[in-house]
Amino acid sequence: MAAGCCGVKKQKLSSSPPSGSGGGGGASSSSHCSGESQCRAGELGLGGAGTRLNGLGGLAGGGSGSGYTLSPPQGCGGGGGGISLSPPPSCGVGTLLSTPAAATSSSPSLSSAASSSSPGSRKMVVSAEMCCFCFDVLYCHLYGYQQPRTPRFTNEPYPLFVTWKIGRDKRLRGCIGTFSAMNLHSGLREYTLTSALKDSRFPPMTRDELPRLFCSVSLLTNFEDVCDYLDWEVGVHGIRIEFINEKGSKRTATYLPEVAKEQGWDHIQTIDSLLRKGGYKAPITNEFRKTIKLTRYRSEKMTLSYAEYLAHRQHHHFQNGIGHPLPPYNHYS
Repeated sequence: MAAGCCGVKKQKLSSSPPSGSGGGGGASSSSHCSGESQCRAGELGLGGAGTRLNGLGGLAGGGSGSGYTLSPPQGCGGGGGGISLSPPPSCGVGTLLSTPAAATSSSPSLSSAASSSSPGSRKMVVSAEMCCFCFDVLYCHLYGYQQPRTPRFTNEPYPLFVTWKIGRDKRLRGCIGTFSAMNLHSGLREYTLTSALKDSRFPPMTRDELPRLFCSVSLLTNFEDVCDYLDWEVGVHGIRIEFINEKGSKRTATYLPEVAKEQGWDHIQTIDSLLRKGGYKAPITNEFRKTIKLTRYRSEKMTLSYAEYLAHRQHHHFQNGIGHPLPPYNHYS
């Protein structure tokens, strides 16, 4: 699965149903993203392995012209049916879900790495080279060069997100990822272009925007099912919730680890915001919150600016199999 970002202003959170709010359908999340703290994962349809969601909140490319086929939710209830308020079944506290084995790639070479993974437990997998590869892929596409060859970093499978921000204020420019583990070489290549060109909330990126871009790669790890919807730590865990909406349909939604902390939310505010993002319109009660099935996870994140990318490539040109000329340096406007 995959996810999206939204909101120019911080959301006003309320347990009451939103007045005049748009439907929470999986393909209709069109709120625009802006600002450094706005990138977050949102409405996830329970589609097949290839289902994508934009920028951390809403299915990517809702229209038929997007080229995406959105699978129906797995085990999704129909329009009718009552809502069960019993706790999620077979939910083991702290049950560790399968995640890729830790790769042995070297630590990131630049200082822009950030990680919510437990420190000291293993080497970080995410690296500056991954962000450079994303820039390579986008640059080659925009200028019509042959795509870069296979990179040298690990090709282990991971759920991943590629996020683009632009300008000094780092406004969101595109963000799409997947919760299905993908080999990093093909996954980063695919989601680089999907997030840059197919995020339905933004026009496709152009050459002129390249010098002002920031690229972030997030790898998701340590997925754990928990029974208590409060059993996660703000600023450490990302969360994915599954719930039954007022129409009896199963819905999911997610926020990456940095979202709640950036927004200044506590546990309840984050859960309630996710429910609204997932399309839940009824009043939110504590009893309903207890029916949520919650999965917590961690992430490793690396961010690189275009200027850092150029500097990195000046020293490592052709090391990654790049056959195109280095892009000319341009200062941020």
